[in-house]
Amino acid sequence: MNGSSARTQWASRLGFILAAAGSAIGLGNIWKFPYITGQNGGGAFVLVYLLCILLVGLPIMMAELHIGRHGQRDAVGCFAVLEGKPTRWRFIGWLGVSSSFLLLSFYAVVAGWSFDYVVQAASGAFQARSAEEINAVFAQLVSSPGQVVFWQGSFLVATAGIVLGGVRGGIERWSKILMPLLFLLLLLLFFRGMLSPGAKAGLEFMFRPDFSKLTPAALLDALGHAFFTLSLGAGTMITYGSYLDRQADLLSLSVRITLLDIMVALLAGLAIFPVVFAAGLEPGSGPGLVFQTIPIVFSAMPFGSVLAVLFFLLLSFAAMSSSISMLEVSVSYLVDEKGWRRGLATMVLGLAAFVIGLPSALSFNLLADVTPFFGQTFFDFANALVSSYLLPLGGFSVAVYAGWFWKGERLQDELSGGKIRPWLYPLWHFLVKYVAPAAVAVVLLNQMGWFTP
Repeated sequence: MNGSSARTQWASRLGFILAAAGSAIGLGNIWKFPYITGQNGGGAFVLVYLLCILLVGLPIMMAELHIGRHGQRDAVGCFAVLEGKPTRWRFIGWLGVSSSFLLLSFYAVVAGWSFDYVVQAASGAFQARSAEEINAVFAQLVSSPGQVVFWQGSFLVATAGIVLGGVRGGIERWSKILMPLLFLLLLLLFFRGMLSPGAKAGLEFMFRPDFSKLTPAALLDALGHAFFTLSLGAGTMITYGSYLDRQADLLSLSVRITLLDIMVALLAGLAIFPVVFAAGLEPGSGPGLVFQTIPIVFSAMPFGSVLAVLFFLLLSFAAMSSSISMLEVSVSYLVDEKGWRRGLATMVLGLAAFVIGLPSALSFNLLADVTPFFGQTFFDFANALVSSYLLPLGGFSVAVYAGWFWKGERLQDELSGGKIRPWLYPLWHFLVKYVAPAAVAVVLLNQMGWFTP
């Protein structure tokens, strides 16, 4: 599969859009976006977030898809194709492969919790329980090494099972199942939120800007989340782009993926905030919003068990749609560059992700007091390494390469798939050359603590 002529391609544009949107739509949209919106004052934060996606996220996504589609190889091999020789720029691909693999190893831990919560909700574990009892359910889960490791492994087995089927038979096929189900569940929860007594407060909170709450920290949060939410810097969009045909309109595809990602984030907020406000709880309650606050809210509602099952199924589907793209980056590398069979590459990498993720899984129980990395547990260190350093560095490098070093003028028609848009290449090139690298550099420096008083 080293030649582009033999490369598998997506069976349809819809399949690619759903798969790429699934990669972007993960736990961050349904878990992180609502609570950081809550912490940063609502509507004004949402406006800045949308502006950052338009000026930073979208141009980098187009660059990654452009690199993948033109190279027709894995995230590492694409750069050798683009440069016509082995090149130092392959380090961007290596960053993507290592970032996505390490991310999968600890992402599976949290995603496994959502699997457990589907079972808990279906058994009525949250119904008619006090807040203390529901919090105890979460504490019991994370403190049990056996449970956490079991669900981590279950999640990785499900992920590997999909990737084993290949691009068309596995990733695309299941994206066409998971993503519509995800949207259906989210719409059901959205309509339930709009029928709750807190609907007006939720809408005002999400869409009435209060610019007095836009602190410098809030601006940096918006910029950082706009970058992370689109699955950039991890090699996923380069890999998925490599399965596109030459006639694909990258602008149109990128816009659709971005709009789906934004829509899910906003709908998640509109599903969660009304019921949180109706229960008189704090909308900016942090990461516990999903696994602790939401079950408390559902426990007091009519048909709460059903709603809780739907919500955690939604969370599980979102996690799965992202994890398959993380695994595919590494699988594609072994298939393209090392000549491995897909089945062997998938099983070996799935097992390796499980083993490497074990210290992260045990960071909540057996290894909770083991903090060898600057006072951080294995889980916290892996999370900080990938989120704060590797992903921003990968996105920054893609923007610098595409804007400053890739001699892409002759390829500008590829962005439009042959459509006549004389304004597109100059605008995209300006954003990816100047605006995006500067913005991602600010994100990277902020993660490193440069802007912390």
